Amino acid sequence: MKRIAESTVRRLSLYLRFLEEFEAQGHQTISSGELASQGGTTSAQVRKDLSFFGSFGKRGLGYSVSALSASLREILGLGRQWNVIIVGAGKIGAALAQYKGFRERGFKVVGVYDTDSARVGRSLDGVHVKDQRELEGDVAKLKPQIALIAVPAEAAQPLVDRLVKSGVRAILNFAPTPLTVPKGVTLRSVNMALELEILSYALVNADD
Repeated sequence: MKRIAESTVRRLSLYLRFLEEFEAQGHQTISSGELASQGGTTSAQVRKDLSFFGSFGKRGLGYSVSALSASLREILGLGRQWNVIIVGAGKIGAALAQYKGFRERGFKVVGVYDTDSARVGRSLDGVHVKDQRELEGDVAKLKPQIALIAVPAEAAQPLVDRLVKSGVRAILNFAPTPLTVPKGVTLRSVNMALELEILSYALVNADD
């Protein structure tokens, strides 16, 4: 499979959201220029991004909103259901478990886990929090493709090692610490402090 830059994949996801908004408004076609203006890029970049995956649209006519939306959903793997587990049922984990947008995009939360007995047994949007000791057995039964982890920094690497050993191949990390995974496992980290620092830098350096 050809390697596609992460920045390209991010833009495809943005294009899809704009297309869905256009479709909801009743628009049937859209130009590369309109997509570019929504995504903060250029028409040439839009055409280049799409060209990696085939030929879309016609010169002078633009793109069919419904057809391009369907193609992008397929490219992004949204044409199927992905089983997701969440480890850590604190404030972040609980918010993730109750986020309605996951289901709308084909991501089904099939399990939530924690080590705190005060949290075990709680229902989060219909999914009961289970003891983390049940993790390996449930992974074998539920076969989740994706794990979201929202645990303290010191617990994150041992947890990731357990998940990888159990067969999970995609992990989204919310713990504030760098993690390592073996080849064949995809790891993404959300560093909220870093994002806030980028925003604070932008504010300090903004033109008056």
